[in-house]
Amino acid sequence: MNPARHLVLVGPMGAGKTSIGRCLARHFGLDFADSDHEVEVRTGAGIPTIFECEGEAGFRAREREALAVLLAGPDAVLATGGGAVLDAGNRQLLADHGFVVHLRADVPAQLERLARDRSRPLLATGDREATLRRLAAERDPLYAEVADLAFDTRHLPAADAARRLAGLLESQWRREALGQPRPEPAA
Repeated sequence: MNPARHLVLVGPMGAGKTSIGRCLARHFGLDFADSDHEVEVRTGAGIPTIFECEGEAGFRAREREALAVLLAGPDAVLATGGGAVLDAGNRQLLADHGFVVHLRADVPAQLERLARDRSRPLLATGDREATLRRLAAERDPLYAEVADLAFDTRHLPAADAARRLAGLLESQWRREALGQPRPEPAA
């Protein structure tokens, strides 16, 4: 068991980090934060605009800052961007301050979930399937490296996935070890 103040969700785009994260936050009586949203708020621009103006490196620097701020803040369920694990410092920060859950989704599930999504800069050009396969090959080992728990979301709607994952977390995530009693689960 990894006692931690924050519950951190990592995984590829389309795995359900935001949708499942919101449900888990309600279940555990915690705030919900999304690192991509935090970058947008802090920057005053959308992620596609940041990528266009500053490139991926500029976005990753902003992401690193947002993660540090969020993990220094109040207890929360945190959904990270799919590439947050690319930075070794981010992986260390996540492992040091969170119980990390790798939400897994294979490429066919991602393609289905992202079919109408045009907001992802990394999917804006070329063959989406090839891009998702390349990202999976690069990132899956990093998700596994930082994760305390892996959970497959492929065949589950977000609410069902969150309910099942919450049940697993009840026995594996110990918030009370840090002197903070676990709130009663929401109905």
